[in-house]
Amino acid sequence: METSIGIAFNDFVMIATDQTCAQSILMMKDTCEKTYSLSNHLLMSAIGQSGDTTEFAEFMTKNIQLYKLRNAYEMSPSEAANFIRRNLADSLRSRNPFHVNLLIAGYDKKSSKAELYSMDYLAGMVKTEHASHGYGGIFSSGILDRHYRPDMTVEEGYNLIKTCIAEVQKRLIINLPNFGIQIASKDGIKSLKPIMLERVSFEK
Repeated sequence: METSIGIAFNDFVMIATDQTCAQSILMMKDTCEKTYSLSNHLLMSAIGQSGDTTEFAEFMTKNIQLYKLRNAYEMSPSEAANFIRRNLADSLRSRNPFHVNLLIAGYDKKSSKAELYSMDYLAGMVKTEHASHGYGGIFSSGILDRHYRPDMTVEEGYNLIKTCIAEVQKRLIINLPNFGIQIASKDGIKSLKPIMLERVSFEK
């Protein structure tokens, strides 16, 4: 019952991921961070099996940081996405494959563009303007198709994500109360105000 939503605009890319950690029918906590900073301009959200997401995200983070130390420059979003895809594809051929669905978002300083890549647990990858994983994607896709514009400001993008999350929280039987929001731009990575169920309800 997890949800992650990513949107790429002209100058930045934004990712929203629910913060719910659940085991069977029990909510363990609602402050889990499922979006990871891979480098100064690169984010990755990971949802799926809880052990797999943590292990794979940490493995990718350390390897991408090691690449920067060895080569004295960061991977571009495209390079990082293909590197992550190769590692996920390799794990599929092992006895313990990772069951993770990913959104890789970053800002390419060379091209001065924000990029978003969507990847499923079978290592299928596509570069896109907006993407989502989980049941929440069923409800957010139509909203994004209708209201998305590449020239949106951070505030407009935040409100668009907020509209998607309000619909997810309204439609799903099992609530996802909290969503963490992060953006990657030329200035680096920044965390925005989390979107919470109570805040969305009161502001309507």
